[in-house]
Amino acid sequence: MAKATKKQALGRGLSALLNDPKNDISSISDKNADKVIGNIVEIDLSSIEVNPFQPRTKFNEESLRELASSIKELGVIQPITVRKVGFNKFQLVSGERRYRASKLIGLSSIPAYVRIANDQESLEMALVENIQRQDLDPIEIALSYQRLINDIQLTQEQMSDRVGKKRSTIANYLRLLKLDPIIQTGMRDGFISMGHGRALINIEDQSAQLDIYEKVLSNKLSVRETENMVRAFKAPHKKQQSQKDELPKFVKKGVKEISEYFGHKITVKVAKNGSGKITIPFHSEEDFNRIKKLVKSAK
Repeated sequence: MAKATKKQALGRGLSALLNDPKNDISSISDKNADKVIGNIVEIDLSSIEVNPFQPRTKFNEESLRELASSIKELGVIQPITVRKVGFNKFQLVSGERRYRASKLIGLSSIPAYVRIANDQESLEMALVENIQRQDLDPIEIALSYQRLINDIQLTQEQMSDRVGKKRSTIANYLRLLKLDPIIQTGMRDGFISMGHGRALINIEDQSAQLDIYEKVLSNKLSVRETENMVRAFKAPHKKQQSQKDELPKFVKKGVKEISEYFGHKITVKVAKNGSGKITIPFHSEEDFNRIKKLVKSAK
């Protein structure tokens, strides 16, 4: 307890350096910057603004109250991180839950690591720090990865180094953003897991995705049951594809020539006994007459 009190007192002493308008610290080369930047400083909550780059969009109220109760008893054990944006003005980089919980119980100040960073660095720090947390939902993590790609211009390989995750893991999260927005919302609200989402993403048609999603919810299907349903849905399509691949070689060779002759992609069906049927599509009466002339000229 004595160590904690000494550390807190030191933080309050350093905060005086930030409240001196004549010697305002705006860069790492300024006087006394080395005493403040990167150190723990006690900062007024009123001088801190939330981070506009915060990837988390939802905060569980019950969890916040539990954290507030812990802070009331033990204090803020892990300091937040802020960046200096002006005289006696700071912006959160990480630790918004601790910031919110401290305000909830009426604290006037909070211990913080002070940094000087530009907007891009602040965004990257916030995104990377939040990705490491355990309480983000899969879509929030996916969106954070997407922002690192779009806003920071990181490749998946660079992200892998930054966040300590395999490239395949990052790719799996990013694929979730291809799901229908309704399904993404269901995942964020906890109705389905990431495993369900990874199964549903194998269906490209979003209306079909939604149909199976509704069945998953109504029947409370497990991830494995969802995977089986997706496989069953895709089976007829695979069968149809395999039938196309089973066309005799002489048919495959001739289909392209006939299609080019009539100016349309024709379809061919071949029975097991070797007989078959050719379908030539037309789009209008004029198109039909054009095909008829081609047939006549071929006689």
